[in-house]
Amino acid sequence: MTRWLPHPWFALWLLVAWLLLQQSLAAPTIVLGIMLALALSWSLGKLGLPRVRVRSLGTLLLLLVRVFADIVRANLAVAKIIVSPSPRHTSGFVSIPLEITSPYALALLACIITATPGTIWVSHDSLRRVLMLHVLDVVDEAALIDHIRQRYEQPLLRIFR
Repeated sequence: MTRWLPHPWFALWLLVAWLLLQQSLAAPTIVLGIMLALALSWSLGKLGLPRVRVRSLGTLLLLLVRVFADIVRANLAVAKIIVSPSPRHTSGFVSIPLEITSPYALALLACIITATPGTIWVSHDSLRRVLMLHVLDVVDEAALIDHIRQRYEQPLLRIFR
């Protein structure tokens, strides 16, 4: 089965996404969705990517709740900066040393950081394991580094080790 369908969950989610985007459960839509899901799943299998192994589902769920709360909080902080009559903020670049080496953990960290308003992933040096961020309002660089490492990196290490 894994030879023809190496990523069954990926294929299922592609099919669901296709049907939701098409907003139809007509037979041709379903058949085309199945064909696309199978072809893309097979193509992904040919890339030879290592399988994702989530070690701690509870930590993953806690991380998702934490990220959602941080995104809401960051939206409010950015809105305050924008609507302030005389915005006083110091934007800048921050280098963060990382322990993460898993490509999946790095990808998820990139999504978390980029989805959080006021921060953006600029670059990652895989040899030195240093992440470069641009931050809209750098109040305390050491606190920001500690925040990223404790709040996101540590759970990702537990999830993907």
